[in-house]
Amino acid sequence: MAVARVRVLPMALLAALLAGAGPSAPPGPPRRSTLDPAEAERLYRARFAALRASPAADVAAYDPLEPVPGARPPGRLPTARPEERGLDPAAIAAAAQVAEAANSSAFLVWRKGALVAERYFHGTTAETPVVSRSLAKPLAAIAVGRAIALGAIRSLDQPVADFIPEWRGGPKAAIRVRHLLDMRSGLLAQGFSADPANVWSRAYLHPVHERILIEDYPLTDPPGEVFEYSNAAADLVALVVEAATGRRYADFVGREVLAPLGAAGGAVWVNRPGGVAHSGCCILLPARTWLRLALLVKDDGVAQGRRLLPPGFVAEMRTATPQNPHHGLGVWVAGPYVERRGFANPARGGPKVLHSEPYLARDVVLFDGNANQVIYIVPSADLVVMRLGAPPPRDPEWDNATFLNRILRGLRPGEARLEPQPR
Repeated sequence: MAVARVRVLPMALLAALLAGAGPSAPPGPPRRSTLDPAEAERLYRARFAALRASPAADVAAYDPLEPVPGARPPGRLPTARPEERGLDPAAIAAAAQVAEAANSSAFLVWRKGALVAERYFHGTTAETPVVSRSLAKPLAAIAVGRAIALGAIRSLDQPVADFIPEWRGGPKAAIRVRHLLDMRSGLLAQGFSADPANVWSRAYLHPVHERILIEDYPLTDPPGEVFEYSNAAADLVALVVEAATGRRYADFVGREVLAPLGAAGGAVWVNRPGGVAHSGCCILLPARTWLRLALLVKDDGVAQGRRLLPPGFVAEMRTATPQNPHHGLGVWVAGPYVERRGFANPARGGPKVLHSEPYLARDVVLFDGNANQVIYIVPSADLVVMRLGAPPPRDPEWDNATFLNRILRGLRPGEARLEPQPR
């Protein structure tokens, strides 16, 4: 779920934020809001009305934004021609054409230590911050891993109630940090309602949404037992990281994740000035920053010779749960082949993404978000492929598998030992 046209942020202000010249964020994690309850409700109703008036998930900015620092300047990315890295240029060109026709804003391919393709469309450039939608969820998982590496969080199995004391002694005390990432928190599944009193919208749009998440969002299943995709669970990660580190989510992500990667920063939507970041969505980062995050996962948590994530953490990210063989910690995995894979509980209905054939590599890991924004990581091929942008047209239907397989089929013989996705 992504808010639509709450207010289009002026590009001059967005540029100032990204350059570090925008409003400075308050130090430390947010405390209880001093926002007048009546004013908070009025602002929530205005946001809800804006969403109802324009439900398409195509905004380029959120209000308000908080700067996310990064490397200044960003590190250099090596480049090479596709054939220099064992890829068929024709396959890359064909994939780029598909990406362009699919309303993409960016198409990047990385292979064996170099960027072999980088195309931007519809006015996007290498510096343009891209609206993440649910690509923010694997970033949230990486932020947790970084906090564990720094000793701020003990482990994935630490109780969330250690960071949200209101949950101590109640049924939510059984929720572990990993459950926020693998979507087994037991919290109410994601959904949509036209009723402004419904908790789904209030937990997303309210200017004090952290209190909705903590006090009002219901527990529907025993933690750890059921997969239910939930933006609420992912947004709680910001509260955990801030309570664990004593730093704002934007600052922690920017200085402890992006800067060590040599990645450019951006901005993240917070529920109010000085409030809480939405860690489950709504962060704006350039395409190359998303590429560097994918490379961190491909390279087992090591970047530029420095270990940023604990040993074994990426393996945990890539390990599916018994409740959903296609989802790990913040990321999606190939798992067994299904023609259509959705985001909700596998036993439920809802929109499902087409996979007309099995992936040619069983070790595919995906950052996968709304609008078919997808970043494929194939460790066995030392490959990352990404497509960012607006929703593709309905005809032809977007096909997650053939987009990647087109490039994998272009690998020079002997370049990689690929095992196909099991049926």
